[in-house]
Amino acid sequence: MNHVMVVDLGYGDAGKGTVVDWLCASRPVHTVVRFNGGAQAAHNVVLRDGRHHTFAQFGSGTFRPGVRTHLSRHVVVDPLALAAEADHLTAVGVPDALDRLTVDGEALLATPYHRAANRARETARGADRHGSCGLGVGEAVAYGLAHPDEAPRVADCAHPAVLRRRLTALRDRLTAELGPLDAPPVEDCLPAYAAFAGRVAIVDRAHLAGVLRAGTCVFEGAQGVLLDEWHGFHPYTTWSTTTFANAEALLAEAGLAGSAQRLGVLRVTTTRHGPGPLVTEDPALPFADPRNPTNPWQGRFRFGHFDAVAHRYALAAAGGVDGLALTHLDLAGPALRICRRYDTVDRLTPGPAGDLDRQTALSARLLRARPVLDEAPTDWPAAVAAELGAPVLLTSHGPTAEDKVPALAGAVSTPR
Repeated sequence: MNHVMVVDLGYGDAGKGTVVDWLCASRPVHTVVRFNGGAQAAHNVVLRDGRHHTFAQFGSGTFRPGVRTHLSRHVVVDPLALAAEADHLTAVGVPDALDRLTVDGEALLATPYHRAANRARETARGADRHGSCGLGVGEAVAYGLAHPDEAPRVADCAHPAVLRRRLTALRDRLTAELGPLDAPPVEDCLPAYAAFAGRVAIVDRAHLAGVLRAGTCVFEGAQGVLLDEWHGFHPYTTWSTTTFANAEALLAEAGLAGSAQRLGVLRVTTTRHGPGPLVTEDPALPFADPRNPTNPWQGRFRFGHFDAVAHRYALAAAGGVDGLALTHLDLAGPALRICRRYDTVDRLTPGPAGDLDRQTALSARLLRARPVLDEAPTDWPAAVAAELGAPVLLTSHGPTAEDKVPALAGAVSTPR
């Protein structure tokens, strides 16, 4: 099997969705496996006929007939948001998305109580917000770590008494800590979760091994390595492992360790949605992204020059790649430059996972750093490959699969 793992080597929003869509359009793909994050993901896919969907929990290959989605236990599942996403897919011509979905029963649930608590905490930070999406994903992970035997999980949706008990305990704990929550009563939530359990195939962790042997799979990551829970620039990070680690673990459990190609995705312009370090940020860059508008939780979408220092760091934190996909090349022009070093830093080195004091200090250092900018290269793919020491296997010059160009014949999991 020519399995492929797709990871963002920036702060997210580099184009993972459109790359996954291209992979599913250019070869037979059995399943897209989601291996981190949750409903806060926003992977935009545009078809040649103009249809568009922002994929959050469904795999970004869902426009392609027959391609399935598997939500692994590393995904935080929000059944209410999933139902809304399925409704939009139906409206754009994909009525069978739920029929092509399997969900690991061990996955944590994100509930209205997590969402309300997340928003209350972020609002209380005032000017020191972390840039949360406000959807409760990190809150669900934190609660799961604190109460591993009581946290609501997907399998509980098929057992109303268990789910009622766990949702009640969750609501009561969060209310005691934060005060009244802007969330519905538990009894009002239960029918929606029961409907989810009756509509979606909930499976155990052994299911994925069979999927991986049934056909080619694409592992679709969420967010970006520079937001990783351990290697990102704390506290402006996500409660999720955004490297290849979860995907590699799932493959190893199936007896397929090391069997997948590692593809890193980068924009030609380094971007960030929300607060935190973006050393190369330049408000004068003439760019806009209508699919990443300013919102009340993350704030504005920020643009910077290509930051080779940060992306080298992400590459090291992720453990390297077999190749790169370079997107948004239609934005390349004389205004966009490349940063090979900062005024006080030539190279950033990842530290041991779990040392958040180190990551906090690194964030403070980066917030003070200034970029040293070189002129725009005449050949962006060659320049990026040289700076990162990895070949550019795919270039993207627009939002559709037809705008993708393999840089090396057969380099990205040869289609069959």
